[in-house]
Amino acid sequence: MTERTPVLSVRGLSVRFLLPGGRRVAAVTDAHFDVAPGECLALIGESGCGKSVLASALLGLLPANAQTAGGALLGELDLLTAGEHTLARTVRGRRIGLIPQSPAAHLTPVRTIRSQTEETVARLTGVRGRSALRAAAERAAGRAEFPADHLDRYPHELSGGLAQRAATALALIGDAPLLLADEPTTGLDRDLVDRTVDELRRHVDADGGRALLMITHDLAAAERVADRVAVMYAGRIVELTDAKAFFGTPGPRHPYSRGLLDALPDRAFTPIPGMPPELGALPAGCAFAARCDRATGDCAVLPPLTDSVACHHPVPVAAPEDIRA
Repeated sequence: MTERTPVLSVRGLSVRFLLPGGRRVAAVTDAHFDVAPGECLALIGESGCGKSVLASALLGLLPANAQTAGGALLGELDLLTAGEHTLARTVRGRRIGLIPQSPAAHLTPVRTIRSQTEETVARLTGVRGRSALRAAAERAAGRAEFPADHLDRYPHELSGGLAQRAATALALIGDAPLLLADEPTTGLDRDLVDRTVDELRRHVDADGGRALLMITHDLAAAERVADRVAVMYAGRIVELTDAKAFFGTPGPRHPYSRGLLDALPDRAFTPIPGMPPELGALPAGCAFAARCDRATGDCAVLPPLTDSVACHHPVPVAAPEDIRA
């Protein structure tokens, strides 16, 4: 069988911020991954590790002091070198649907959710006519569990959870080939989290050519929806593996990944000791070494991503004590 072309192919993506005084902050370093048609890739990691910066780089939404390197192919288009006109007219909304991390800031404050939804429907689908637009807006709201009787409200009249659902509804309208969801479950209760990620999964499954890149702190949501998991720490992807193996048996192999799972209440409920390093002052070797009980002198050298894990001393796959029921 011929392997299908990835919806998104990221190679060596790096982002540096140039600060006053010539200081550089390495927010993302040498990210490599693909997102295949029909696949959900969950990008997980602690706050400040570079996940949202990576998403902003893909959409051309970085501030002026950012410098990028590498490539990010959406089909034949390199998102990192595409101009603002191309990104605004042909990519955002049409080829990449965005569920933003801060929906309240994403929504236009002086317009109702209905008017924003109808405008998006008209722009992305070509639907015209008052009654047709009204019906299409209500269908879009229903996909994201947004109540139709709240469509005539303004963003400031919504709770955080409702604003999140409104942003999700807007992102789904264009049925974009790639859906980029940056913390899509923020402000939602557990039941709505499940229903939201199930809708994202249906979006991917409804057309075998679509894909989902979900950035999340919510490991339960990632487990529910993801096919693969990419773990980011201090701007680098340190593990990239199958979701069932990651959340089940044999479990993650990078000590940081294992620590993320062990910190969950339904697991060991043991926090990772220490704090992540500052992205502007990263060590020369493994950035996790100072927090890792497996670290040795070898960790003074940066480990490459080999066999799905970037670690000199990964957790052995066959070790009986690491097998989870």
